Amino acid sequence: MVMGCLRVIRSNAADFGGCWGRLRGKLSLAAHLLDDRERLESVRVIIDKVRKGGDGAVAELTAAYDKVELRPSEFRVGKAELAGAHKAMDANLLKAVRESIANVRSYQETIKVKQLADWENNGVRLGLRYRALERVGVCVPGASAPLVSTVIMTVVPAQVAGVKEIAVISSPSYEGSIHPAVLGVCYELGVDEVYRVSGAQAVAALAFGTENMAKVDKIVGPSNWWGQLAKKELFGLIDIDSFAGPSEVLVLADDSANAAWVAADMLSQAEHAPGSAILVTDSQALADEVAVELEGQLAALGRAEETRKCVEEFSLAVVTGDMDEAIELANEFAAEHLQVQCADSDAVAERVVNAGAIFVGHYSPVATGDYLAGPSHTLPTGGSARFFGALNVNDFLKQSSVISYSADGLKAAAGSIGQIADAEGLGAHGQSVRLRVR
Repeated sequence: MVMGCLRVIRSNAADFGGCWGRLRGKLSLAAHLLDDRERLESVRVIIDKVRKGGDGAVAELTAAYDKVELRPSEFRVGKAELAGAHKAMDANLLKAVRESIANVRSYQETIKVKQLADWENNGVRLGLRYRALERVGVCVPGASAPLVSTVIMTVVPAQVAGVKEIAVISSPSYEGSIHPAVLGVCYELGVDEVYRVSGAQAVAALAFGTENMAKVDKIVGPSNWWGQLAKKELFGLIDIDSFAGPSEVLVLADDSANAAWVAADMLSQAEHAPGSAILVTDSQALADEVAVELEGQLAALGRAEETRKCVEEFSLAVVTGDMDEAIELANEFAAEHLQVQCADSDAVAERVVNAGAIFVGHYSPVATGDYLAGPSHTLPTGGSARFFGALNVNDFLKQSSVISYSADGLKAAAGSIGQIADAEGLGAHGQSVRLRVR
């Protein structure tokens, strides 16, 4: 049944399978744009223009899509503008930003992989070297909202990894430039390479390199579908974090949950527009109360119309027979954000195997992770939490294997190497060993 704009359905209803499958399918397609050949072709045209035309193409495309006329020399935000934006920041916002930066830095330093010592056995020394990427590009959305938190959640992990050069791109949607709050946070973090270009043309510029924008090794951060498709298309030329789609939350809750809090948590993701909010519970009473609460809270939101559409199209409340079934559905969905609001939240959370970030307990809304806790809020969407995780410091490190044989070690291994090389018909491989051990 539909209560207000939220549909509530029991998992044993005849049409549940179709309803659940359609929702997952819509989110997957929205996240990965698998059926949108027209958009993909448009992005390929943009990429080709930038590859061939460099900065001139970027300026032309920025004028066409962002309606902002920029000369290539104006792409980069000047140091004075960055400093001015920082100086003008609200003192309370700056205090909160600094607290967030400190928490993210501490968390990322804690989880950074430690360099292993080399190990040796029978004349063979092996090892693994971790080295930071040299240069990284960061996409910061700014067209619909100035996401200052995204600057923190992408730049700080890269800095902790030891990345030397970080280039930020963002939409020139604020009076022909980037929102001052975003610029102020860049300055606070010591990032002075900031470009007021965005979308597919900016991603392509960073991937290929242009006259004024140097090539990067990896591009991270959310973007509109133009930027996301460009990242996906250029993967291999550069590395990317993941392919991000609409924001999502799945709330696992029992009758101990507060319906008003659950409704607020669902709306906090639906308001991203696009955004998805799913409640999976073993309590019919809770589901009904949440639907009523959600309708009431929705009316007071500043983005009420867009949020309502997302609740109607991408959101659902599912009532299961028990918590075991609820957990099974949550693992099947593999949500970007998963909240556990149960009498024994820790025990339920331990059984979750597919989620980008798990928020445990009644007092852990997604907003804590979005802004302050420490883990990055750049997370996998569209079911990709089955194989991707949160962006973190280790994503900015590359691995190099170390292999060192002594003369005796190579002599002992020569026979096996020769056998495999001969089996593959690659005689020169075997010869490179035999010449050394004769």
